[in-house]
Amino acid sequence: MFVIGTAGHVDHGKSALVQALSGTNPDRLHEEKVRGMTIELGFAWFTLPSKRQVSIVDVPGHEKFIKNMLAGVGGIDLALLVIAADEAIMPQTIEHLAILDLLEITQAIVAITKTDLVDQDWLELVSEEVENLLKKTSLEGSPIYGVSTYNGNGIKELISGIDKMLNDYQPKKDVGRPRLPIDRSFLMSGFGTVVTGTLVDGSLKISDELELAAAGKRVRVRGLQTHRVPVESAQPGSRVAVNIVGVDHNEIQRGDILTIPDLVKPTVAIDVHLRILKGATRPLKHNTTISLHVGTSETQAKVRLLDQTFLSPGEEGLAQLKLAKPIALIKGDRFVIRSTKTTLGGGRIVEPYAKRHRRSDTSTLSHLTILQNGTAREILFQTLETLGPSNLKSLALRSNFSINETRSIALELIDDKMIILLTDGPLGNSTTLVSKPTWEKLKMDLESELKSYHYKYPLRPGAPTEEIRKRIGVGSIVCTAIINRLGDLGSLVIKGPSIHISGHQVVPTKEQRKLMENYAKSLKLNPYSPPTTEPLGGDLLNLLEEEGEIVRVNETMSFNSIAYKTMLDKTTEHLRKNGKVTISEIRDLFKTSRKYALAFMEHLDQIRVTRRVGDDRVLRKP
Repeated sequence: MFVIGTAGHVDHGKSALVQALSGTNPDRLHEEKVRGMTIELGFAWFTLPSKRQVSIVDVPGHEKFIKNMLAGVGGIDLALLVIAADEAIMPQTIEHLAILDLLEITQAIVAITKTDLVDQDWLELVSEEVENLLKKTSLEGSPIYGVSTYNGNGIKELISGIDKMLNDYQPKKDVGRPRLPIDRSFLMSGFGTVVTGTLVDGSLKISDELELAAAGKRVRVRGLQTHRVPVESAQPGSRVAVNIVGVDHNEIQRGDILTIPDLVKPTVAIDVHLRILKGATRPLKHNTTISLHVGTSETQAKVRLLDQTFLSPGEEGLAQLKLAKPIALIKGDRFVIRSTKTTLGGGRIVEPYAKRHRRSDTSTLSHLTILQNGTAREILFQTLETLGPSNLKSLALRSNFSINETRSIALELIDDKMIILLTDGPLGNSTTLVSKPTWEKLKMDLESELKSYHYKYPLRPGAPTEEIRKRIGVGSIVCTAIINRLGDLGSLVIKGPSIHISGHQVVPTKEQRKLMENYAKSLKLNPYSPPTTEPLGGDLLNLLEEEGEIVRVNETMSFNSIAYKTMLDKTTEHLRKNGKVTISEIRDLFKTSRKYALAFMEHLDQIRVTRRVGDDRVLRKP
C-alpha cells in the first residue's frame, strides 16, 4: 500500500483532483464544503490499474493552514504537486515545494489542473516554468501531466503515470518498531476512541498492547481498519484507523505517537542538521524561537546554533533545538521549522536525546558529524559511546538501524575489539554491550572507587556492591555485568553482596588486635550471658565474626562461636524431641536470663531455623 500527499496553492483544484481520482470528496467539514476551501486534512483512496491500493492525504493550500499541511505530508510515498494552469506558480506553490524538498521527498508528479481554461501555448509555458521551478530540488525531473476535472481530460494518463512511478518504489520496511503519528482522534458510536495516521517502521495487529508516547498511557488495540475495511493487521506505509481502549479520545492530541510500550520516550532537546531555505527572507540567528514540525506534531523551540552565529539563506549547519513541550521522535526523522508566517528551513534529527553542548566545541561537532554522515560502523560505535552500556535493542533504536542490522554491525565491531560484550552467550536483544573506551573508563572508575573504599575502611573485607554501583553511576544490570566480567578476569573478588580488589587483605594494628582478643576472652567467661557492652567498633566486630570467633545475634549482643554452636545444637535437639520450645525453657536450658534467651530465639527466627507460633517456637521445615 502507498500513500500520496497533495501539495499546492489554495484554489488550484487539489480536492477536486482527489475526487476525480478516487470518487471521494476529501473535504469532511461542513465549512469546507460551504466555502469550497480545504481547511483540515482530507483522506481518500483508490485502486490503480495494477491493483495496488493507494491512499491520498489531501492538504489545505491556504497559507493560514500550513501547519495542517505539514501534519499530512510526513509519511507520504509520493507527492502530487497541483498547479492551476490559469494561475500558474503562486506563493503556496513555492512554499509547499520547499517543504517537500526539506522533507527529502523524491517521488513526485506534477498535475497542472484546469487545462480546460487555457490554450495549448499557455499550457506549454506553464509547464516550462514548473520544470525550472523544480530544478535543484528533490523533485527535479518529476513528470508533468495536464488534467481537467471539468471534462476529465488527462485523468487516465495521470493515474497511469502514478502507477508507473510506483513500479520502482519499494514499500516501507517493517523493522519491528511500529509508530503511528496521530493526525486525527475522534469518538465513533459503538466503538469508542479511534485514531488515524500513516503507519511507519512496523506493523500493528488486533489485541496489541500499545502506548501513547507523549501521554505515557497504555492502550489496547480493539480493531483496525484500512480504507474503512476491517483488517486483522496493518502494514507499514498504510493509512490506518485504530480503535483503542484505555483512553478517552479527548486525552489524545494530534502529534502524539501510538507505538509499542517503552519504544520511544518524549524528549525536550534534540541535535539536528539544519538547512535554511535559499528563499528565506533573513538569516536565522542563534537563540531564535521557531515553530518545529515533526511528523504530525508541532511545538515551539529555541534554536541554539552549535557551529555558527547565524545561518544565512541557503546555508546549513548543526544546531540544538530546545523544545517548549516534550515530543516523541527518533534519529533520522525529518522536520520543518517556520516563523509565524513563513517556512524557514528544515533538516534531520541527528540525536533525539541531546545533552547541552558548549558551542563551537570540536569534539561535539565531530561526534554529531559522524552521527549524521558516518558509515554504519561509525554511527553505531558513536551511538554506543553516547549511550554508555546498553542492550542491543536500545542500541538499534537510538542508531535507527533494524535489530538484524545492529547485530551484524556489532559483531564486526566485537571482532575488531571496538565493542565489549558484558554478558556471556549469543548476541541477543537484551545482551549488554559497551564501547572499548567506555569499558576502560568504567573499569578504571570501579577499581578507583574500590581502592578509595578500602583506604577509608581498612578493616572491612569488602565494599557493598550497591554502594559502588551508585558511585560509578550505572544501572544494577550493567553493574552486575561489569563486576562479573572483572571477577572472571581476576581483577576483583565477589563475595556475596560485597566485592574487593584482588589481593586486598584486612590487617588490624597490634592495638586493634589486642582489643579484639580481650573482647573474645570476655565472651568466654560467661558464654550464655555475655557482656552487651563492648569496647570495639562495628568494623572490628565484623572482623571477629568474619574470622569465626564470634556470632552476632543482634546489634548489641554477640556470643562466642563455640557457645553459640552449643546453644544451636541443644535448641534444635530439644525441638526435635518435644516439637516446640518457649523462651522460659531456653532460659532454663542455658541458665541465662530472659534477655539473652529472647535475643537468641529471635535470631533463630530471622535466619529461618525456627518460626514463632503464639508463645512457642517450632522448627521450620527444611
